[in-house]
Amino acid sequence: MILLNGNNLSAEQLTAIANGEEVSLDEAALAKVSKNRAVVDRILAEKRVVYGINTGFGQFATVVIPEDQLAELQLNLVRSHAAGVGKPLTITQTRALMAARINCLLKAFSGIRPEPIRVLSDCLNHGIIPVIPCQGSVGASGDLAPLAHMALLLAGEGLAWDGPKRVHGGHAMARAGLKPIRLQPKEGLALINGTQLTTSLGNLALCRLRKLAPLADEIAALSLEALRGTRAAFDPRIHNARPHPGQIEVAANMCRILGKTSEIADSHKNCNRVQDAYSLRCLPQVHGVARDALKFAGEILERELNSATDNPMIFSDTRESRSGGNFHGQYPAFACDVLAIAACDLASISERRQERLVNPAYSELPAFLCQNGGLESGFMMAHVTSAALVSEMKGLAHPACIDTIPTSAGKEDHVSMGPIAARKLLSAVDALEQVLALEARMALEGVRIIGKKPAVGLDRLVKSLESVCPPWQDRAMYAEIEAAVKALRGLCQ
Repeated sequence: MILLNGNNLSAEQLTAIANGEEVSLDEAALAKVSKNRAVVDRILAEKRVVYGINTGFGQFATVVIPEDQLAELQLNLVRSHAAGVGKPLTITQTRALMAARINCLLKAFSGIRPEPIRVLSDCLNHGIIPVIPCQGSVGASGDLAPLAHMALLLAGEGLAWDGPKRVHGGHAMARAGLKPIRLQPKEGLALINGTQLTTSLGNLALCRLRKLAPLADEIAALSLEALRGTRAAFDPRIHNARPHPGQIEVAANMCRILGKTSEIADSHKNCNRVQDAYSLRCLPQVHGVARDALKFAGEILERELNSATDNPMIFSDTRESRSGGNFHGQYPAFACDVLAIAACDLASISERRQERLVNPAYSELPAFLCQNGGLESGFMMAHVTSAALVSEMKGLAHPACIDTIPTSAGKEDHVSMGPIAARKLLSAVDALEQVLALEARMALEGVRIIGKKPAVGLDRLVKSLESVCPPWQDRAMYAEIEAAVKALRGLCQ
């Protein structure tokens, strides 16, 4: 069980919750939530006019709502904003979204009561998961439409998952012994105003990329052995002279994986090859900047996961409400776009190494890594698949966060398109995993053909692949790719 307190939720913990881990709520954080809610109650008692509490929203901010209609105002907000369309988020993704919003509300700047937070966490722990369409948010004012679909569930409305079927949200709650809440002033807005769709999906992708990046080094090292490449380019003196942290880290990792020598390296140590192609020689430079991008974007995404993203924000110490723009998703959107570019570049250089593995013009390996060429086609089409994936990834790497379409009658005149950035990133990570699996499978076959042992540091990767991928003879390639992907996922656990 993971304790949520609004302050220290990590991408890895969010991923664990997404995959079924239950959550608990920090009681000290809930006490702060109660204190924060008291500010809203005082505003109402003093009959002050405050945006989001007793006014309309967006362009209707100047419309003051009568006291006897304030609960209706909040429910109307949730209902009208649940305007999402398209394919629903997966249950895993939705669980991450719910956990991210709970964590945000525990920051105690939202003016909400503890009760809706408790009910939302109870739904998460009981597996009562709302159906949330993935499209409909421009990433400012927050991810309103997706979060509104989540909030509908708490009100006993909307749809929830029952296995593969969709059922009425209120019925799903009742079966779990949970009661819907009656939204109080500010609470509808508190539930839907934030960046949690962008942030949750971005952190799920981040967690996967953190595991794939070092694995890409191992796979590249296996390709280097299969292509009889040199270790000279990983000399730490080269990289200390250009001290980018990621570059230094990758060069050191390559030295660790490859060691000083191997049976394969010994077999060609007198070949007089001075330099390899860039896809081998420049590994630290290309893989390195992806590591630096992971650090940069990862800090943004995890910081956002533990941030208050409401508007207006309620300050307990001064008993004030202040309007601002923390709901704007440019930070997580920018981070997701950066990571999509990094994923694309890792895949692009991997595809170039695959070309060298299957093209006899670039190595001593047989064409397409098959011993009976002509009768068999070997990895000919596997490389084509990789090229197709990389081409698609180049489109996914086009930044979403640089686009904007003004909405809400011009009030929201610059938006982040963060959910688009996050969804593109998830697709890019899926594609990168496939591309790396293809390279790993080809490199394994190259090493087998050479017939000598690669570096000891590659034992883990080689043994994992060999356990599910027998020596190649033409067979259904899709099954071979699936086996390689499964092997890599096992290494990423």
